[in-house]
This record gives sequence, C-alpha cells and structure tokens, in this order.
Amino acid sequence: MNSVSIFYPCYNDWGTMGSMIMLTVQTAERLGLDYDITIVDDGSEVHTLALLDEIEKTYPQVRVVRHEKNRGYGGALRSGFAAATKEWIFYTDGDAQYDVRELEVLLQKASPEVDVVQGFKITRHDPLHRIIIGRIYHWFVKTAFLLNLCDVDCDFRLIRRSVFDKITLISDSGVICCEMMAKIQRAGFRIVEVPVNHYERAHGKSQFFNFRRIARTLWQLSGLWLRLVVLKKTI
Repeated sequence: MNSVSIFYPCYNDWGTMGSMIMLTVQTAERLGLDYDITIVDDGSEVHTLALLDEIEKTYPQVRVVRHEKNRGYGGALRSGFAAATKEWIFYTDGDAQYDVRELEVLLQKASPEVDVVQGFKITRHDPLHRIIIGRIYHWFVKTAFLLNLCDVDCDFRLIRRSVFDKITLISDSGVICCEMMAKIQRAGFRIVEVPVNHYERAHGKSQFFNFRRIARTLWQLSGLWLRLVVLKKTI
C-alpha cells in the first residue's frame, strides 16, 4: 500500500477547494492509499476561511494549517512539506488547473528506484501572454540552472519525504520550484517525468503574472543562481 501525504497550498481558492478535496478523498480511497490531507491556508479572506472550516468538519482526514498572514507561495509549500508524515508527498495548486485524479498516473511510476515523479503539461491551457511568458521563464531557468526537466514549473509532483532530509528550501516566493528542483537534481535524486493534463483556470486569477511580481521573481532568481551555480552553496 502506498503511503502518501497530500497537501494543497490555498490562497482565496474558495471556488475550487471543496471539489478538489472531494475528488482527492474519492481517489485516495479508490486507490487504497494510506493517506492524510493538509490544506495550507496562506492568509485567505473570510469566505475561504469559512469554507475550510466546513471542509474540516466534513472530512476528518483533512486538517488545515493556517498562516495568519500571507507568506507567499514558497512559504505555503514549505509548511506543507513540514506537515507531511507519510513516505511520499503529493501536492498541486489549489486552483484546480490540474486533475487530482491523475495522482494515480504519478503513483504508477513510484518505485524503489524513483525519488521524484514530476508531471509535465501536455498542453498549457492559459491566456496567450501567460503561455509566452511561461515558455521564456522555462527556457531561462532550465538554461541558467542546468535543469534536465521538460517542465520546471509544473506543480503536480510526488516526492519521497526523505528527500527533505537532504535538502533545505528557503524561498518564500514561486522561485521555490526552481530552487527545489535544482537542489533535488544536484543531490542526485532520481527523477522521472510523466505527462499530465492542464486546464483553464475556473476561478480566481494568477498571483504571479504582473510586471512587479515578474521583476521581483527575476531578482530572486538572480540571487538563487548566485548561491547555487556560482558559489555552489547547498542551502
């Protein structure tokens, strides 16, 4: 039986989180998993908090980790990884742009010879400007950090919990994905990639795609590149 801690970062995802949890429980039960589910609420507004309270009452296998103030995407992921207790950790975003039922596809590749099962988007279903910026970002990050991945920013991942005994993540922003995969690759962990579906956003809007955030991300990536590639630091 696969043992999996499942978590979702959540920031005002009131329109999608309820259905995601329902599908997650159904999928985990169908697959016969030993599992737990955590929602990391990253300082959401009141209507999302009310929904999360209701989810906790309805599903005893779900717990909510609450950030009183928004810590950023990286902060939410770090809390999710820290809360995990099972052999494997699965996470994806709370906006339902990925189908949690495809966890089954990742689990099919989870063998003793594998440490990370990384999804990659078959086709990206986003507005054109996001697709263009995303491709530029992927090329830049893959080249700068020498990453051997099809899709650096596909947040549909299954990772052995023991990986985090060897690597430490420090980023609070979306740069954490680059940091995590660069450190995982550098540490010699075994990665396999599988295609997964990507869907249009049904609710809310991206927190990343504005010029201020992009500029801040480039600045943070520069600092990460200096630490990991130039200075070859491990933390």
